[in-house]
Amino acid sequence: MIGFYILIGAISLVSWLISKKLKDKFKKYSKVQLRNGMSGAEIAEKMLADHGLLDVKVISTPGMLTDHYNPQNKTVNLSEGVYNQRNASAAAVAAHECGHAVQHAEAYSYLTMRSQLVPIVSVTSKFSQWLVFGGLILGAASGAAGIGFYIAVAGLIFMGFATLFSFITLPVEYDASNRALAWLKNKNMVSQEELAGATDALTWAARTYLVAALGSLAMLLYWGLQILGGRD
Repeated sequence: MIGFYILIGAISLVSWLISKKLKDKFKKYSKVQLRNGMSGAEIAEKMLADHGLLDVKVISTPGMLTDHYNPQNKTVNLSEGVYNQRNASAAAVAAHECGHAVQHAEAYSYLTMRSQLVPIVSVTSKFSQWLVFGGLILGAASGAAGIGFYIAVAGLIFMGFATLFSFITLPVEYDASNRALAWLKNKNMVSQEELAGATDALTWAARTYLVAALGSLAMLLYWGLQILGGRD
């Protein structure tokens, strides 16, 4: 179990460092005011209109870094700071979330796969660790061939769904950022300085998803070795 705690600690530390760096980047580029004077909400509405997505609404949502696209009701939800602000960070986030709306409209394959996995992962993520821990405890009492082993394997499979979801999320997020930056550049929505800031901010945002995916994979491999490694 010592190895488990070391792994958890390492993943948590890296995740915290990336998250802190991301917040610092957004704070830095929130001071780079847009020369066109547009707010995040106006940027989003313009990008949606340019892609013919007139049925997607842009709304404000409470909190910080709570921005997201909801495919069920077709809304681009921007945090209050992004919705109202007129800086490079706001432009980057607003355009990125609209990138997801464009993906949805175009039936982007990875977004479709991720959406299909959501109901599965919402269930399996709640029980995976309980099944693994419970299975290992039962296995220690009943032996390698007992029911505990099969319960632990079921938990491992449940973990596998979460890991798969994390890796499918990567192309979804990177593609949304690429769409956002291409639109900002091609439509001359930002200056070179503003574009550089938006690019840097979105790059660090994408790294949070990369760390999450690698962390999920590391946990899956660790428990896989614990469950399967001791069998003949």
